[in-house]
Amino acid sequence: MTSTTPTSHPAQQEPEVISLLAAGRLLGMGRTKAYRLAKAGGFPCRVLRIGGRYAVPVRGLRALLDHMNEGGSESRPAREDG
Repeated sequence: MTSTTPTSHPAQQEPEVISLLAAGRLLGMGRTKAYRLAKAGGFPCRVLRIGGRYAVPVRGLRALLDHMNEGGSESRPAREDG
């Protein structure tokens, strides 16, 4: 008996780029700030200009988020009051 379940799901692959708005939200910033930083070249990761739109490569955004998580609360010494 053969299975009809596909072994790979090409429709569920992650996109190579996401919108600037989505990337900004992941970084905790609003629409205005994200677009202002992108226009000025100050967005914290690489931004592509495709026609009249901005796109952020997922790979670079993920690397930035991973780097931010490495410096999280686990690596900070505990505060002692007293």
